Amino acid sequence: MVVSSRQASTVPHRDHTAADSHDLIQVRGARENNLKDVSLDIPKRRLTVFTGVSGSGKSSLVFDTVAAESRRLIDETYTAFIQAFMPSLARPDVDTLHNLSAAIIVDQERMGANARSTVGTATDAHTMLRIIFSRIGEPQIGPPFAFSFNTAEGMCPECEGLGKASDIDVDELLDRELSLNEGAIKVPGYPVDSWPWQVIAGSGLFDPDAKLKDYTPEQWQDLLHKPATKLKYGSNNFTYEGLILRVKRTYLAKDRESMQPTARAFADRAVKLATCPSCGGSRLNEAARSSRVAANVRNGLQSVTIAECSAMQISDLADFVRGIGNQAVGPVLEGLRSTLDSLVEIGLGYLSLDRESSTLSGGEAQRVKMVRHLNSSLTDVTYVFDEPTAGLHPHDIQRMNNLLLQLRDKGNTVLVVEHKPETIAIADHVVDLGPGAGTEGGRICFDGDLEGLRASGTLTGRYLDHRVRLREQVRRPSGHLQIRGATLHNLKDVSVDVPLGVLTVVTGVAGSGKSSLIHGHVSGRDGVVVADQSPIRGSRRSNPATYTGVLDPIRAAFAKANGVKPGLFSANSEGACPACKGIGMIYTDLAMMAEVASVCEECEGKRFTPKVLTYTLRGKNISEVLSMPAAEAREFFTTGQPRVILDRMVAVGLGYVGLGQPLTTLSGGERQRLKLAIHMAKNGSTYVLDEPTTGLHLADVDKLLALLDRLVEDGNTVIVIEHHQAVMAHADWIIDLGPGAGHDGGQVVFSGTPAELVDSGTSLTAIHLREYVNRS
Repeated sequence: MVVSSRQASTVPHRDHTAADSHDLIQVRGARENNLKDVSLDIPKRRLTVFTGVSGSGKSSLVFDTVAAESRRLIDETYTAFIQAFMPSLARPDVDTLHNLSAAIIVDQERMGANARSTVGTATDAHTMLRIIFSRIGEPQIGPPFAFSFNTAEGMCPECEGLGKASDIDVDELLDRELSLNEGAIKVPGYPVDSWPWQVIAGSGLFDPDAKLKDYTPEQWQDLLHKPATKLKYGSNNFTYEGLILRVKRTYLAKDRESMQPTARAFADRAVKLATCPSCGGSRLNEAARSSRVAANVRNGLQSVTIAECSAMQISDLADFVRGIGNQAVGPVLEGLRSTLDSLVEIGLGYLSLDRESSTLSGGEAQRVKMVRHLNSSLTDVTYVFDEPTAGLHPHDIQRMNNLLLQLRDKGNTVLVVEHKPETIAIADHVVDLGPGAGTEGGRICFDGDLEGLRASGTLTGRYLDHRVRLREQVRRPSGHLQIRGATLHNLKDVSVDVPLGVLTVVTGVAGSGKSSLIHGHVSGRDGVVVADQSPIRGSRRSNPATYTGVLDPIRAAFAKANGVKPGLFSANSEGACPACKGIGMIYTDLAMMAEVASVCEECEGKRFTPKVLTYTLRGKNISEVLSMPAAEAREFFTTGQPRVILDRMVAVGLGYVGLGQPLTTLSGGERQRLKLAIHMAKNGSTYVLDEPTTGLHLADVDKLLALLDRLVEDGNTVIVIEHHQAVMAHADWIIDLGPGAGHDGGQVVFSGTPAELVDSGTSLTAIHLREYVNRS
């Protein structure tokens, strides 16, 4: 059923008069991805929230249609000469779009893996700090560049401004209990009797039969660090150099992504990054570290370096900057104060400016990007947000809501893809897509205000006020996993017992120490399976079929049905389209510009040769099968290993994801659930999940809870780092960290059952869980 407070989306839209048509973004006939000829009007200079189950078409409508066309039209305003140097953007599959304004996308894409990018550089806060230190720092050492770790004038010469130096773990290179003849060298390419091995064993510097642990200090020095030296082995002359020198030259000088899997795995184990001993991790040279700026703070006059400023918690740095009274840098101080206060207001006061951008979560990255726009003078633009509450404690969601309203009140159009009821509640307008996911979605189910949504009878409307009740009887633990004296990051000598055999939720405000406690002191133990939202290693060729292993039995089934080799049905092997090499897309590298992707004209994106596509299994060719969502494929493969794997994908809520969809297009929550699907067969394990509700519709949260119960009932321990009150209420045990973030957190403020937390807890989590439960 399609419901609207104005009109059904299936009814032709009325023609608006000239007076009001410019106040609406008019979408007509949108068919991008799974959208089914969608037409609607989006009010401008209002806050519109787009809801619906995962895969219902929200992002296809907001990002891939409205925002994408806005970006494309802006690019078309440049001359043909300039456009030749810009990425070519395809027009979305839509009949017409009217009254678009410039779109600014603030999404959850990670901020890149560039080790030189920090929170300070991403927000320009570090640039303003450099100007301040160059003007009023004592002693004065030069212009702002002298305080930059990205320029020769300011960077530490030893680590070249990275703050880290590569260090080799000797025990990953050698087994001290063995001799050379017994295979003591563990480096790939050094088996006994290989030429690299012969160079070392035949050098005359060591006894090949002696255990390495019995080597003299001089022999250890020669084995590991001896400079390149000409030696003779039999009738051969050769150059000998220490093993560490050779490994550094072989592995450190190469791009890890270009290495073979075995070599890359070895490099990941053996080559560690340690704090630079010269600059102490500050990235700056001695001169930049010598200049100081003074400020009046609560404890009196404080004089610090720019490195110490960058390492401060941002909330503390904001207080320090307010204490700088030198008006020679007044305008810059005002700009820096504004930026730092915005970071605190947005819930990121626990970070520091020297935090690498690549270590931020998707939600943190989105909020850092948001700071750049809060004080912008631009108005009447369209801001597009992708779940801005991801990673936020209920206490912080209200602050995020205020910021969204602040952007709207400046005269901007704010479009938000969101699932949280707290954010849906502040919307001026709601667009609900569905009714299902994938091929079952792509329609407008509701288009109107909040009260209309509540009365609409749609899935979102029904679940808006849905509350999960506390368990009547919690499960008893089968034992405990002890954590003692945890001090990682901001943890303050934490000792806590995590119950085994039950569902435990670890919660607390963002930055309270949850991840430090669990990932730092539970992950890595025997039997612990971690399913988090980190990117899955793999290229654009990787997809759910290859990652889960379901492609292997599918290829075997095609091969058996057609009497040919299984390799024909691999897009990475002999069956691949020669033009696109089985990717289905042609990627054009434009040097410093963004890569351009276009559908392969040879195979039309099907990835396989025409010959391979003639082979079918029950009327479907391999390309058609890989285009199926997991739920549809599950009905196609009703038995055997494919059915088992596909059942797990559906069980974790990924029934709408296509088998051949590139992994690079999956969200963080989808990646986590895919990892969980792979590990679900293991019983007697401890599962660690990091915010598994990210990207989940309210109705899907109930399905997730059922899945977590199933894991526990199968004999597993489930530990969930989570902010969602529904998951807290459903838990057997809660460990709450806080009381605040950064140095104001790092303590266990509660450990017990959810009912006990609701009855007697005083933490921010207790307050919000109590309010949630009492509204049920």
